[in-house]
Parts: sequence; C-alpha cells; structure tokens
Amino acid sequence: MTDKATLQILANHFRAASESMAYTLYRTAQSAFVKETEDFTIALVTPEGTTFSVPLDYGATWYPGLDYGPGIERIAEYNEGDVCLTNDPYSGFLATHTPDIHMWKPIIVDGKLVCFAVGHIHNTDMGGAVPASLSRTLTEIHQEGIRFPPCKLYDKGVLNQELLDIMMTNVRQPEQNWGDLKAFVGALNTGERKVREIVAKFGVEAVTQGMHDMLDYGESQAREILRSMPDGVYEFSDYCDEDSLNGYPCRLALKLTISDGEAELDFTGTDTQLTSSLNVPTGGNPRHTLMLVGVYYILYSLNQNLMLNAGLTRPFTCILPEGSVVNPVFPAAVGMRSLTCGRLRSLIFGAFAQAIPERMPAAPAGSSSIVNVMTTEPKTGRRIIAAIDPIVGGSGGMPTRDGTDGSGADGAYLKNTPVEINEAEVPIEIIRYRLAPNSGGAGRWRGGLGTMLEFKVFSPHTRITIRNRDRSRFRPWGILGGKAGKPSDSILNPDTPNETFLGNQDFVIAEPGDVFRIFSPGGGGRGSPLEREPARVLRDVERGFLSEKLALEEYGVVLVAGAVDEAATETRRSEMRAETDGSAFFDFGPEREEYEKVWTREAYDALTEIMFSLPVEWRFFIKHRIFRALEEAADTGHGSAELVRRAYQELLEELPQIREAVPA
Repeated sequence: MTDKATLQILANHFRAASESMAYTLYRTAQSAFVKETEDFTIALVTPEGTTFSVPLDYGATWYPGLDYGPGIERIAEYNEGDVCLTNDPYSGFLATHTPDIHMWKPIIVDGKLVCFAVGHIHNTDMGGAVPASLSRTLTEIHQEGIRFPPCKLYDKGVLNQELLDIMMTNVRQPEQNWGDLKAFVGALNTGERKVREIVAKFGVEAVTQGMHDMLDYGESQAREILRSMPDGVYEFSDYCDEDSLNGYPCRLALKLTISDGEAELDFTGTDTQLTSSLNVPTGGNPRHTLMLVGVYYILYSLNQNLMLNAGLTRPFTCILPEGSVVNPVFPAAVGMRSLTCGRLRSLIFGAFAQAIPERMPAAPAGSSSIVNVMTTEPKTGRRIIAAIDPIVGGSGGMPTRDGTDGSGADGAYLKNTPVEINEAEVPIEIIRYRLAPNSGGAGRWRGGLGTMLEFKVFSPHTRITIRNRDRSRFRPWGILGGKAGKPSDSILNPDTPNETFLGNQDFVIAEPGDVFRIFSPGGGGRGSPLEREPARVLRDVERGFLSEKLALEEYGVVLVAGAVDEAATETRRSEMRAETDGSAFFDFGPEREEYEKVWTREAYDALTEIMFSLPVEWRFFIKHRIFRALEEAADTGHGSAELVRRAYQELLEELPQIREAVPA
C-alpha cells in the first residue's frame, strides 16, 4: 500500500497530467462548444477502465466515476499508437448519446499496459433527423445520427481513413468534427507523454499501486461523508415537464436508504421508458455515472479535498428497473438524456436535503438549454451549424448565501460563450444577453437568477434546436420556507403581433428578421423570505434583480422613494406571517401542487404496478391512455388510484390483445 504522502504526490502528478490533456484540447479544438463551452471530459483510467484521475479546471464534471471497461474490452488487442472510439450508447453504455464521441489510447511502457488516456467531446452534429442530432421528438436511436461501436480510429499510429470518411460523409459540418477529433487525439498524446514521465520518475510498480490506492482512498472518503449523515430512508420525486412532444409529465422517483457508510438509491416508481429521447441509457449498471452525478456534487460540496475518482461510487448502489426511463432497452432514443439527468440531480438533491437539511441548498434551475443554430451565411451561401450558448439557470439558495446567478450549480461547468465569438461564427445578431429579473425563488437566501438570450436571424429556413428545454411547468423547488424559482420559457418574435410562446418546444424554423428569446429558470429559495434583511431586498431592486412589486408581494418589504419604510415593512410582514403556515419542508409551486391533487402517490403506485407487468412495447401507450382517461374523468381527487386501475381494466376490454401480450 502506498503511504499517504507518496499517494498525494502521485495524485498531484496524475491530476497535472489530466489538466495538461484538458488544456491541450481546450486550446486546440475547433467548435465553440468545445473550445468555449467546454463540453468535454478528460481522464486517466486503469487497464480495466476505472477512472482514477480527472482535471478540476477544465471540462464537464459528470464523469469522475465513468467505467470505460465495457468499451475497452470490445477491442481485441492494443498496441502503441492505437486510438479507439465509440459514440454508440448501446455498445457497453459508455457513450450516452451519439454526439458524445469517447476515445481512449493505451499507454504502454516497456511492453506493459500501464493505463489509458481517455475522454469525450460533444460534437455539435453527428447527422440524424435534425441539426445537432438531438430532439425530444425522436423516437428511436437510429434517428439520432451515425453510430460507431468501439473501433480503432488509429491502428499502431495509422489513421483508419475509411472509418473517418464514413463519419465525415454523415455529419453536417465535417471540417468542424475532424478539427475537434484532431485536437482530441493531441490531448490523448499529451496524456501519454505525461504518464511516461510519471512512470520514469516513480517506476511502473509504484504507479500501478498508486492508481488502485487512489481509488481506495476515494471510497473511504465517500464512506466517511455518508457516516456523517443520519441513517434512514428518504423518499423524493420530481418531474420532467413532458415525456414526449406535447406529452404528459415524466415522473422520477427515488428511495434513498443510508446505512453505516453505504447508500442504496432505488429508482422503482420512475416512469417506464419513453418513445421520445429522454431515456437515460445505463444498461442497469448499479453504479452508472449518469445516475450518480448528483452524488458527486453533494460529496464534493461537503468535502472539497475529495480525491475525485471512481472509488467514490463504491458505497452507492442504484436499483434501475429494466424498461424504465433510467434503464431503457434498445432501440430507445436517448439523445436528450441530459434533460432527464438534470432532473435526476434535483431528485438526488431532494432526497439528501431531507437527510442533512442544514447542509443542503434549495433546488438549482435544473435546466440548461443548449441553443444550436443551423443557417447559411447571406453573402457566401456557406452552411453553418454551431452551438450558440448554454442558457443556464441559477443555483438554489445556499445554507449561508444567495444562489449563484446565471450559473446553476450542477450546470455551472457549461461556460458562457462571448457574444463577439457567437456573432463572428454565426450570422446572427444577439440583441440581449443578461440575467433574468424576478426569476430567483424568494427566500432568506434568494435563489440564483436565470439568464435570458435574444437574437435575430437573417437567412431563410434557419433551424434552431434548443436542447434540454424543461422546467417551463414544474419549478425548481424551494426549501425550509423558501419559494420555488420561476419557470423557463422561449418565445419567437416576442413583443410583436406574431409573438409565439414555445414552452418546451426544442426545434424551431425561423425566417429572416425573426427574433428568438429564451429564459432559463431561477433557483429555488432557502428559508422564509420574510426573514431576509430588507436592505438585501432593496439592493436586489436597485440592481434590477427584483421588481418593487415582488419585493412587496414575496418579501413584504415596502419601498418608498427608493428606501425601505421600516414601520410599514414590519406591519406588512406581520400580516404575511399570520397568513402563512410555513410548516412545509418543500415549496414546489402551484403547478405541481395542483397536478398532485390528481396524480397522488397512490395513483402513481398503481400506475407503476400496471406498467411493469406489461411488455416494454406496450408501456408508453398504456400510460398515455390512462392519463387521458383521468383527464376526462369528472371526479378524481384521492380516488385517483382506483381510477387508474379502472382505466386499465377498460383498456383490457377495449384491446384484448393486451392480455395476450402480458406474460403468464
């Protein structure tokens, strides 16, 4: 076993290697989405594919527990100079949607495979039915672009030109894709060089032992944090606004059980897999990284000296019912899994908030809409496709401060793209890009503000995809007396006679002169807004974060001639306290409260029992028919569980083939 001092030295060296790889990619990539937004990852993994080192300063923060083993084992033989890739979500569940190309390079020293340099980049487009490849409207994986099972892009240093040609033929911006891939290969080469230097300094045996000891140390740190929490069972649910285009809500359910340094996350009760692309491809892996992203954020927030690696996942076990939205079966579409992952993080935060309320914030916005534009340059006719910006909402109110504005905690790694870069790369005019006033949930500690982007297009048939549109119905929740954040929205031609509210629509065709505006949600508030100092409320008004109207209605602060009227404020707050119960742990907003008057816990339990008794191909259809039946019922209320069962029995009578499909 490596002594602690040497282990920290090795960890520092490996992290420096990871940072160097990430910096190489960041500085040499071609697409704005990689070089500006930084939607990429870099890591070092053991020969078995277990992540033991990641950078902290660059790239996405989803993947410190990613297992490359299922991809690595699909390659028969490794040699120096090999570079392998895959973007197929169903080939080992390594890649999780087609635009994410994962690559790995073996690092072989004196004939011994020491480790792999690995990572992924999000390509702006991988072909498929829509520009940028992703839309909730897609119903099967075949529509989401070209897929590559694990294969070699370079074999002993020689480029597989035939494979590259196939890829370039099927994507909409081949030069951009190839530019990013070359930058990615350069990053892997940097990793190889750095690891060789580490091996030369410490020796193969010490490096190999150090990798595994780093994983063990990460595990021990995670268990220590779990042991600081009270053992118990904590249940929570949350919703994606729609399970399909203009569909019904998608419910995510979690029962968290903490016991002596271990945690079980049971997702039974989560909706069946969808015939839209919101499914999360995990293959049922009980420690799949997409299911544990929220856990990484919690652990790191509670101990910022964590050794971020896959060892953190060992104390956690996920139960992922097959044929559910968190464990879909082929050929389910999965391109918008990032939307569902945003809600999964909120789900996990909500469960842990009940275990450690004094240490947890309110809900972050949980919706990071990625705006992509495909258009033509008016002067040259050149076709252009680019990611414009991630429209990230605010973080939730924290235990000791307001939520961060315009940077939603769990989506904060998505960097802002400067207006000048966007306008230089795409022929659009950005009219406004700012924080969204009045969007943060009211609280002793206010929720972070969302953001707003507005731009004009100049070319005919400009296609705009707005990936991850959500939270226009179900709001980011407040906690401990704090109020839910404001919902999101998107609008075509705002403030004109042709104004069209788009809600969660994620694909829009715009014509010359059309203006597109999008708002992200704000974070939830924490603690009673009536406990917020009036001076803080006044400062928010002065900064344009909050209107005088909401200062009065939500915070009870009376402003006169730009100053706080202390006496009137105290009177107003006393009246508001008398009208408020204040006993609820969460505030979900009126939309969810109204929805759950019909769709109670008992109704969902009945629905879950029915859904998972059916073959996968029947589940989504039956769900929608039952929802429609409850919509049409004259009286629902607390009898809705019985209505669910009755609606199903009526379907069995209408469609006897359902009985034939149900296993005996």
